[in-house]
Amino acid sequence: MIADFRSDTVTKPTPGMLEAMHRAKVGDDVFEDDPTVNELQSFAAELFGREAALFCPSGTMTNQIAIKVHTQPGDEVVCDQLSHIYNYEGGGIASNSGCSVRLMRGERGRYTAADVEASVLPDDPHFPRTSLVSVENTSNKGGGAIWNNAEIAQIRAVCDSHNLKFHLDGARLFNALVETGQTPVEVGATFDSISICLSKGLGCPVGSLVIGDADFIHQARRVRKAFGGGMRQAGYIAAAGLYALNHQVQRLKDDHALARQLEAELLKQHWVSQVIPVETNIVVAELIEGLTPSAAVEQLQAQGVLAVPFGSRQIRFVTHLDIDEELISFTFDTLPKLKC
Repeated sequence: MIADFRSDTVTKPTPGMLEAMHRAKVGDDVFEDDPTVNELQSFAAELFGREAALFCPSGTMTNQIAIKVHTQPGDEVVCDQLSHIYNYEGGGIASNSGCSVRLMRGERGRYTAADVEASVLPDDPHFPRTSLVSVENTSNKGGGAIWNNAEIAQIRAVCDSHNLKFHLDGARLFNALVETGQTPVEVGATFDSISICLSKGLGCPVGSLVIGDADFIHQARRVRKAFGGGMRQAGYIAAAGLYALNHQVQRLKDDHALARQLEAELLKQHWVSQVIPVETNIVVAELIEGLTPSAAVEQLQAQGVLAVPFGSRQIRFVTHLDIDEELISFTFDTLPKLKC
């Protein structure tokens, strides 16, 4: 038995999703005539109350497309020091868009409107031009932390006052929405662009969407082509996205419930010093002095439990649709076996 907590990207399509993929009608999406891709894009745009959306292979691509469209070389992007666009996208802000980064030092990846206000540089040729603010909801390196919606609204106001674009890296946005009750339309009204991943908690094999107004998506399509993201009969994977958005959003609450169970069990372990308070489906355990993340992960793997190192003192577990009560029980039996 293997309990794979490495990420919510390791899921396999459900039988219903596979059937939807099998029945998909397809065309050539580069010619914009794949009917299932077009349906997915229209569905996502309407879901968020926006004009258009663009289907892409990955969340890294959708984020990098948004940054490229919203900025010019020499501009500066405001984001948190824990953000995915800064840590895990191959230096794309610099290499793709020629921009520098102004890092916020928030709490679990969440900064404030006052932080943004203080970060906006004066209009002076000595400095880069502040042009884009990005938030990540939920915050991966923040342990799946959910942003406060009132704070986001205040950040939007700061962006408006300085004529800044506002981007949402919503790789795990639906994990936040099922907890807060906020609607996608409310999110859509707040941001200039939104990236959502279909291949994480929603359980699709591949794919992400970037969402915004029609002009933004027109430009995004050009950038996607330059990034090598044009796809042909992509309707087969777009069908998985449609199925997920229609059938696999509310079940994210089940992942969160299992994550809270795992949090409680980890807090009992002699090799864990603390656990970042669980808000969604990410569980980050800090290890006691003398136990390295690599050693802990190796021992767990030998017992059939897969996790990942997450910094110098932490390991990460992520619950998802392929983790059930049986695998959680198996994991609980395994955790005490780890030796310091």
